[in-house]
Amino acid sequence: MQRPGPARPWGRLVAAVVACCLVAVGAAWAIIGPLPSIDSRQEPPAPSTLVFDREGRLLYEAVDPNAGAHRPVPLEEIPLALRQAIVATEDASFYTNPGIDARGILRALIINIGSGEIRSGGSTITQQLARNLILDEEERTTRSWRRKIREAILAWRLTRALSKDDILALYLNETDFGNMAFGVEAAARIYFGKPVSQLNLAECALLAGLPQSPALYSPFTHLEAAKERQRVVLGLMAEEGYISQERADQAHRETLGLAGKAFPIEAPHATMLAIEQAGALLEEGALQRGGLRLYTTIDLPLQRAAEAHVRRHLAALNEAGAEGPGHGVRNAGVVALEPDSGAVRVMVGSPDYFDARIDGAVNAAVALRQPGSAIKPLTYAAAFERGYAPASMFSDVPTSFTTHEGQPYTPANYDRRFRGPVSLRTALASS
Repeated sequence: MQRPGPARPWGRLVAAVVACCLVAVGAAWAIIGPLPSIDSRQEPPAPSTLVFDREGRLLYEAVDPNAGAHRPVPLEEIPLALRQAIVATEDASFYTNPGIDARGILRALIINIGSGEIRSGGSTITQQLARNLILDEEERTTRSWRRKIREAILAWRLTRALSKDDILALYLNETDFGNMAFGVEAAARIYFGKPVSQLNLAECALLAGLPQSPALYSPFTHLEAAKERQRVVLGLMAEEGYISQERADQAHRETLGLAGKAFPIEAPHATMLAIEQAGALLEEGALQRGGLRLYTTIDLPLQRAAEAHVRRHLAALNEAGAEGPGHGVRNAGVVALEPDSGAVRVMVGSPDYFDARIDGAVNAAVALRQPGSAIKPLTYAAAFERGYAPASMFSDVPTSFTTHEGQPYTPANYDRRFRGPVSLRTALASS
C-alpha cells in the first residue's frame, strides 16, 4: 500500500486564494455593511402650504420651520441656464459618468491623503442625491471612507435605475439651497421673489453656487462671498462651453434684484386669520404636513389699495401742525365686505404687520375691544324688543357685578354721579 505523497503546490495556492477572497469579502461586508434599497428614499420635505386670494394670486407660502419651503417643479420649467450651471459646478461629467467620477475621486483622494483628513468629497450629483435621499441622517452627516464607498455604490445603482433627466430633476427639487429653501423653485422665490422659470443667467449662477455652502454664500448675509461664488460658477460654465467668457463677465456685472423679505406675505392679517381658521377645521398636523392650497375671499388689488390709503391717512394725521380728531393716532384697521355675499374683500389689521412699536401683528379688525357708544343702539333696541318704552323707569344707583376672578365690578357714569329713578328717554339723552 502506497503512502500519500505531499500535497501539490497548486492545491495549496488555490486554497490560499479562496481563503483570501473570503477574507476580503468578509472584510468588505464588515466595512460597507448592508446597503439600503434605492427605493427606500428618505421622505423629502412636504410641499409648502400656499395661501391665495380670490383670483388665485399668491398671498403667502406657509413654511414649516422644521422642514423649510419646498415646491417641486417639472424639469422643463427649470431654465436651461440653471441646469447647465449646476452640472458645470457640481458634476461636469454628469451626462457621461456612471454615477461616480473616477477622476474626481482620485483628485479628492490626493487632497485627502495630503491633508490627513477628508476635506474633498469628489461627489457627483448622483452621489449627493444618494447621500441625501437614501442614507439616513446619522450616516450622511458622518465624513468617512465607509460612507463614501456606500454612496458611490448607491449612485451607481441609481444611474442604472433612473434616467439622467430624472436624477437631475430630483437633485434640483430636493437640494438644500439655504434660508429654509429646498429645491430651486423655493430658492428662486425666497432669494429673488419670483418663480424659477423667470430667472436670468446671473440669478441662475448664484443659485447654482449655493449647495456647496448655503450659509457661507447666502446673498442675504454674505453678498460679497455670494458674488465671488457666482463668478466661479459662471467661469465653470464658460469652461464647459455653455456660455462665452464675455457673457459670463457680463452676467457677473449685473446687479442682483434680491427679494426684500425671505418669506414675503400679502394681506398678512387676513392670511394669518385664514391659516388659523383652516387649522381649526382640519385634523391635527394637516397644516404642518404641508401641500395644502388655501383660497381666501381677499381681493389683492383692493387690499393693496386699502393698505396704501391707511398709511397715507395716518401720515396726514401725524403731520406737523395737524390738529383735530385723530391727531397723533398711529394705528388703524379697515374691513371691506361685498354687500351681496358678505365676502371679506379687504382686511387691514394695522398699517404695518411687522411694526412692534404699535403691536402691528395684532389684527385690529378682529381684536376684542370695548365698543364704546356704538353699543348703545343695540342695548336700547334689545330693551324695546322686550317691551320697554321710552317712558319706562329704571334706578340709576351703584350696582356691583362679580367678575370671573371673583372680584366686584361697579360701573360708574361718566360724571361719577347717580341720579336715582330715571326714564329710558332721559338715560339715553344723558349718556
